[in-house]
Amino acid sequence: SPAGVIVERVRTAEEMAQAVFQHLDQASVILMAAAVADFRPAAQRSGKIKKQDGVPSVEFAPTADILGEIARRRGPEQLVVGFAAETERVIENAAAKLRSKRLDMVVANDVTQEGAGFDVDTNIVTLIFPDGHETKLEMMSKLEVAQRILDAVVDLRKARTGLQESGSGRRKSPA
Repeated sequence: SPAGVIVERVRTAEEMAQAVFQHLDQASVILMAAAVADFRPAAQRSGKIKKQDGVPSVEFAPTADILGEIARRRGPEQLVVGFAAETERVIENAAAKLRSKRLDMVVANDVTQEGAGFDVDTNIVTLIFPDGHETKLEMMSKLEVAQRILDAVVDLRKARTGLQESGSGRRKSPA
């Protein structure tokens, strides 16, 4: 893990929520890139389901809205970035998520585009901001996309805190 990054391994949406809220107060930037399931089986069975029992019916229950809860709990200085993997009305749906979750930026991703989404080394995204500004990133490596997202986060932090870059690469307060 990079310096200053805390890695928490989780397997369920509930474990993810617990890990996020355990560390939320210590974070200045929250990047919520995980595609957490919206639903889970309402009941778990401990044993094998036998064929002679017939085709099972599965009821689902919603998982915790982690990003929505972050929006409710966040501090005034915390920056929150969400991700929206969409298959239709990509910009419209991502912008709605930005507003409803009170995000500082949302990364919209049309997962139906060739060279974008899951199981490929490249991506095509649009960064959307609360003022309506959009920055479309053409197809590039996921590493380059990540760098551009982090560049935008740094710019947002500078704007929020009034920090400026010094010649040494360290940030300092304006004189």
